[in-house]
Amino acid sequence: MASTYLWKLHDLSGIEAKVSDGIHLVPTGSDSIIQVKSRQYPMHCDAIREEIKLLSEPFEIFEFDFWKRPESNGETKVQVKVIDDGNIHAIVSWWVLQLDREGTVFYSTAPRWINSPASIGYWDWCDHWKQCVWFFRGKGMSVSRGEEVLLEASHTETSVSYNLNVQVPKNDTRQHDHNIRDFQLLLSPERIAIYGDSKWRSSVLAAVRNALQGRVNPLCVVVDDSIFLTLLAANLSKTSHVLSLFPGLREKGAQYLETVVKANCFSMDRVEVPEKRKPCLTLQDTRGKKVDMLIGEPYYYANEGMLPWQNLRFWKDRTLLDPVLSEDALIMPCKGILKACAMSLPDLWCSRCCLGDVEGFDHSIVNTTLGACGELPAPKEGPFLPFSIWQCGEIKVKFTEGGICHGFVLWVDWIMDTDNSIVISTGPEHRYWKQGVKLLSKPVAVGINGCNSNSEYGSTIVEALLEPSSSELILKHAFL
Repeated sequence: MASTYLWKLHDLSGIEAKVSDGIHLVPTGSDSIIQVKSRQYPMHCDAIREEIKLLSEPFEIFEFDFWKRPESNGETKVQVKVIDDGNIHAIVSWWVLQLDREGTVFYSTAPRWINSPASIGYWDWCDHWKQCVWFFRGKGMSVSRGEEVLLEASHTETSVSYNLNVQVPKNDTRQHDHNIRDFQLLLSPERIAIYGDSKWRSSVLAAVRNALQGRVNPLCVVVDDSIFLTLLAANLSKTSHVLSLFPGLREKGAQYLETVVKANCFSMDRVEVPEKRKPCLTLQDTRGKKVDMLIGEPYYYANEGMLPWQNLRFWKDRTLLDPVLSEDALIMPCKGILKACAMSLPDLWCSRCCLGDVEGFDHSIVNTTLGACGELPAPKEGPFLPFSIWQCGEIKVKFTEGGICHGFVLWVDWIMDTDNSIVISTGPEHRYWKQGVKLLSKPVAVGINGCNSNSEYGSTIVEALLEPSSSELILKHAFL
């Protein structure tokens, strides 16, 4: 299939070629230096139905007969007929189970927009069965309607992989440099998309440029794992000294910087990554100089896919570094604002209901392990769930009409400057961040402008308690 959205999740080199801010995370000729962590990406593909172009009809790749022992490994080649013009950016795959010997009962995990007899009647959204998106590197393979392409597939006991024989022209300057694989950074698809997002880059660039104004020979500490901020601070100020802590990337981050330094017009004598991880910096580490700028996105490599307020670790790091900060030190972001919104999330709520008796078997023992939220017995409460709200089926983002409230969605808006003019939001309208979801034990009927009936609530009071040292959040609510 062709999809600009899926392309942006893995081809940072191609995306960056369209950006002109002077920062080169993937320099020309080194397009393999940043790669997606896994070319297999689980997602609810129904959410991008309007953003994809199908380039083939569905076709079978492997069939496993469980009446006999399946082979642990296998390979196949499939000739796929192209039904439209475009670039093959990815393959979306799913499975279909035949549940009886006669072939009359099936269960399919296909997206809703796939017309398949085996899928009829199985359109209920569920969190646990996603589709698998397999990325093809670079810009993909250009194809035309009517031609056939050869897809190679292989499987082990636990995974399936694909390959298209894409020929790279000899004069293509973006060929993979196999000599830099030792310095490769493996990032999540969402992180690659963020680094390639022109709006995000311009916002961060403006914030750092404003922060550097009027500062001579500033000492700038990048407290998180942001390679973009490190390159930006060194590039925008030719007299700055940048100390990047890289708590998650560590030596991989340092090796990466050494590889891209020339393309970003500065030398490594102005950028430093501590060799050993320390609980906090001292003036000995900064050679007696106080820190003029303490900056972060914040982004922590180890926190990817976790709850958004866990990046308030930046608050803790800033506190630990207080002894080495100058009196007029600039802190960026200046503020983090935790926001919440009541939402109708029927699909997600149903998928997280407690299990009880199923076909005569007691499944309640797994409720805690699976993070069950709905229909929990009082006073138990479900956990916060990290989730990409835009993928979770039917939703109502704004509380603008009466309906059913299934829970609260929480995120952090990062205020990057003292004028409150540059804001990086991680809310539901932004796809590349996960939000925190707190589902109610039972859905609540709500109205607008006061109660419309005795069974509806007109407002809610929410109280949040945050423990900064552990990033533990307690949310209390009462509907009125």
